[in-house]
Amino acid sequence: MFSLFAQVTNIAGANGVSTNSSGTNASHAEVNPGQNADTGGEVTGEAISESSVIADFFDSGAIGLLIDGGFFMWPILIMAILALAVIIERWRSLKMLDTDIESLRQAVLEDLTNDRIEDALARCDEERGPVAAVLSNGLRKYLVLSRLNYDPARLEEQVVKSMESYGVHIVAALERHLPVLAIVSSVAPMLGFLGTVQGMIVAFHNIVEMDKSGGGNIIQAAAAGIEVALLTTCFGLIVGIPAFMAFNYFSSVINGFVLDVEESAAELMEAVTLQLTLNQGDKTQH
Repeated sequence: MFSLFAQVTNIAGANGVSTNSSGTNASHAEVNPGQNADTGGEVTGEAISESSVIADFFDSGAIGLLIDGGFFMWPILIMAILALAVIIERWRSLKMLDTDIESLRQAVLEDLTNDRIEDALARCDEERGPVAAVLSNGLRKYLVLSRLNYDPARLEEQVVKSMESYGVHIVAALERHLPVLAIVSSVAPMLGFLGTVQGMIVAFHNIVEMDKSGGGNIIQAAAAGIEVALLTTCFGLIVGIPAFMAFNYFSSVINGFVLDVEESAAELMEAVTLQLTLNQGDKTQH
């Protein structure tokens, strides 16, 4: 009897051990998938976080406004870059040409009065700017023709033609790239208006579709669409107005240079005419 009870107990104990082992293995099996699931969740969360950061970057600031404004914002942006490049280049170039023109005039006239043509030419070659370049061209023409014993009656005419021809090239060089500013100042606002019209068409189309479906707030949708549509007009004016102002400023500076060139050339011709008259009188006396 006791031996039978002992055998039953041993069998039950063995079954319990095996059951516990199975339970332990099962619990380990249940834990491992959970751990894998947590790891996968962390990876997915990191990917979502990175994508949200990128999305926030493009949705915020100037880049977000460019994207919201639509296609026409990008041509206006290209025009803005071109206009800025021209403004910087023209400002630096014209700033380098800013010299003491009055002192140069007086020095050249004094050299011509004292019959020092070569000194006046060297002085003009040392200076920079359109006035010095035109005077140098005229003086060089006068010096060459004088040494060739050119007809004094036609020498003055040849010097004037030389300075006028060279002045045309000088003005063209001063006005280089200015047409870009003129184009940007007129085209950028028009592209902005065109983008606004296109955006308004899309906004009203969305309102009509929303009204047909009978869902959503029509007023809110209209306000949002109009707000986005007006971005192109705003951006076009922001680009066009500074370009227009820069174009007019540079044009006024160039006109000032042209006026100085004309006045200096007229004074030079008066001095040349006087010198020719004096030389002719000396020859007549001899």
